Amino acid sequence: MADMSDSVETKWRVEIDGGLCIGSGGCVLRAPDAFELDAARQSCVRHELLAPSDEILDAAENCPVEAISIKDEADGRMVFPPEE
Repeated sequence: MADMSDSVETKWRVEIDGGLCIGSGGCVLRAPDAFELDAARQSCVRHELLAPSDEILDAAENCPVEAISIKDEADGRMVFPPEE
């Protein structure tokens, strides 16, 4: 019998603070599979949960107003910004 814990994929919950987002579009350029701009030119996450990727982390790290946060869905640990 297979161990089901091996089949669990890590997922990130990515959120954007709409009050901070200035619609620069950098996140869309860095991770187009994860982000898009809505009609008001505000960044939106394409899916509620996303597979971890360097592109998503790069987008969060390079957001000019730090509007993107990333949390590990499994344990609630903040991936970005890092907890101090």
